[in-house]
Amino acid sequence: MNTSRLLSDRVKQMEESATIKMAQRARDLNAQGIHVINLSVGEPDFDTPESIKAAAKTALDQGITHYTPVPGLMELRQAVATKFKRDNNLEYTAQQIVVSNGAKQSIANVCLSLLNPGDEVIIFSPFWVSYPEMVKMAEGVPVLVHAGIDQDFKITPEQLESAITDKTKIVLFSSPCNPTGSVYTKLELEALARVLEGHPDIVVISDEIYEYINFGEKHFSIGSLPSMKDRTVTVNGFSKGFAMTGWRLGYIGAPAWIASACAKVQGQFTSGANSFSQKAAEYAILNEVPACETMRDVFLSRRDLFLEKLSAIPGLKVNKPQGAFYVFPDVSAFFGKKHGEFVINNADDLSEYLLSEAHVSLVSGIPFGANACIRMSYANSEEEILEAADRIKNALAKLEG
Repeated sequence: MNTSRLLSDRVKQMEESATIKMAQRARDLNAQGIHVINLSVGEPDFDTPESIKAAAKTALDQGITHYTPVPGLMELRQAVATKFKRDNNLEYTAQQIVVSNGAKQSIANVCLSLLNPGDEVIIFSPFWVSYPEMVKMAEGVPVLVHAGIDQDFKITPEQLESAITDKTKIVLFSSPCNPTGSVYTKLELEALARVLEGHPDIVVISDEIYEYINFGEKHFSIGSLPSMKDRTVTVNGFSKGFAMTGWRLGYIGAPAWIASACAKVQGQFTSGANSFSQKAAEYAILNEVPACETMRDVFLSRRDLFLEKLSAIPGLKVNKPQGAFYVFPDVSAFFGKKHGEFVINNADDLSEYLLSEAHVSLVSGIPFGANACIRMSYANSEEEILEAADRIKNALAKLEG
């Protein structure tokens, strides 16, 4: 059987998730008895707060184990609407909320609902690795607009304007950003919105999944601007801020016509998300934001420790990320160097070298759209973070040429 011929062009052209791949390689080496420090995973190392788990147990005991409405339980959608008003100055009704099996599905739903073949999606680069693949799966065309470390990885209004064409349908970005940790300020988002005001048929997808891990000024949602209210899809979820990655719950707030379309798509793929997780999420969003803030403070302490160590490594160029739990250093100073059989031509090579030589798993910046960078997560213990920094420093010092 010619299995390659039977596979769809769609799946053959799709890239494997680089973050998932590197996390698995770290697990494989650990299973062989090699102590790999895993800085590749985008997952809080905290357990879900006990009160949220208790809410799920209560839901189970109450028999909340049946199918849910496709867009989510009404009480959860009402709670999300309350959260949007409370935290983001966003006015959504429950009918404008769609709960999905993670924020990843939320974004995929929007792409499948809006894109026709050839429609262009402007993606701020560096970007989360799945953005272009979801756009391509929906037969859209990713248009990458890049900002380097000297711009704090944030694009300018002029860059946005120059990327817009008559085929542009969506602008997609995250803030706080995965992989860079950069956060767009209110003033920066207002400047981008002024550009978009001249292009009223473009929809914005604002991925705010890291909202509660923000170390700077108060989080600002572009959809709260009057000119953007009726054309913005605000994406969020529970995995990062509430340490609920395995619960698989994300959501959008959107204009009613987009929310209805997303529910229609979801109804044919997965139907509603699981019932008792939704009850736990309802409790979390209304009662457990203080737990998010406690975890955020720990991440901030880790960031500062990690940056202090990384900044002392010759050749690494680092900025100061204001959110999420990543650092994204420029490592281009090591390109062209070598140690033993390893020749470092790019960020992929350096990531492989550090896994082999230092036993530290991280992710090349290439799948994120940044050829000169690598992504390191500090969602790990202080002890492991400090040990990883020492291992990286020692391995990099061996490179010559």
